[in-house]
Amino acid sequence: MVYQPPIGARDLFPLDVAQKRWIEDRLQQVFHRWGYHRIITPTLERLDTLMAGGAIEPATVIQLQDRDGDFLGLRPELTASIARAAVTRLAGVPYPQRLYYNANVFRQAEHGSTRQHEFYQAGVELIGAGSVAADAEVLLLLLEGLHKLGLNDSAIILGEAGLTQSLLSVFPVALRPAVRQAIAHLDRIGLEALPLSAEQQQRALLLLDLRGQPMDVLQRVSGFELEDEQRATVNRLKSLIDLLSATQFLSADAPRLILDLSLVQTFDYYTGIVFEAVSASGQQVLGQGGRYDQLLGLYHPQGESQPGIGFVLNIEALHQTLLPMGCLPAQTPASDWLVVPTDPDAYTAAFAHAQMLRQSDALVRVEVELGDRPTPEEIRHDAQRRKLKQIVWVDALGKAEIEVLLP
Repeated sequence: MVYQPPIGARDLFPLDVAQKRWIEDRLQQVFHRWGYHRIITPTLERLDTLMAGGAIEPATVIQLQDRDGDFLGLRPELTASIARAAVTRLAGVPYPQRLYYNANVFRQAEHGSTRQHEFYQAGVELIGAGSVAADAEVLLLLLEGLHKLGLNDSAIILGEAGLTQSLLSVFPVALRPAVRQAIAHLDRIGLEALPLSAEQQQRALLLLDLRGQPMDVLQRVSGFELEDEQRATVNRLKSLIDLLSATQFLSADAPRLILDLSLVQTFDYYTGIVFEAVSASGQQVLGQGGRYDQLLGLYHPQGESQPGIGFVLNIEALHQTLLPMGCLPAQTPASDWLVVPTDPDAYTAAFAHAQMLRQSDALVRVEVELGDRPTPEEIRHDAQRRKLKQIVWVDALGKAEIEVLLP
């Protein structure tokens, strides 16, 4: 019998891990520089915690039951867990709270599907700040993260969940979900097939085309007959675009910013701006996020809420995009030293010397030759093949001779 991982799961080998760490380390550096602190939440959550935000379909959660009969789920995303932690366990921490995570999440594939069950994500949550400046911070942080990975040809597609929902209110209630679905998938044919009046049809097609240069789109939507709240949202969007445009982050070589008021996220807890990061081709969604100002109140014992905004980057999507670019490690890091005992009595001295090398201030990789290669020539050949940098030959008295290997 050949043992394999379960369908939808996979092993990550050392090179896969090195490439994954390359991505995560660069993102983590950016998060640190912006003052964000790492949070680690449980892999298992109570099922009612995961369901509270209304964003998760129960069928997508891999469910378990504990001995007491309580239903648990493997987390399919992190925002719900962080919202729960922020209003309960972190209730005494002053706002705003700047949090980030690197974590795995799990999603149940459809029955019979071989689609992946486990995914890796990195993301941030900014909790307790509801201003335009907070929106700008999170978007600028996302832009810098993409820039740090060398993805300057990617794009940020920005929408506004509340405004889009309110613009959909002119359609009949029974048809509104179908209109929303068609707009979300840019399905012009499907939209034209809906039983709408000529005026409603024209309005639907106008919504479908509200995408492009931010100021152009804002000018078009300003021509609509807007209610006071809608007008205030448009003005807030304009303030956000002005603030982003005034920074150095939106330079010619930075990821593009596209305003798309047809952008509809599937998560119902978004209340303000929503956005996606997409690859240069537009075929790969690298990450997504948005503002959720009511979510935290669902987890607070007294129902008190705090504004929140965040994003998640999908490590697998980033890996697939970066791999053809040649910037990811092509091999696992080579060790810096190979310590070789010159005879069987020299192992004590060899292990002692290896430990001395490991205790240097710099992070070094040190291996000890374990006696599988009987001759010095074989040891040198294997070390050069694995691109080791130096061999140190140690005798039983601890005397060491260093041999530098040529590349």
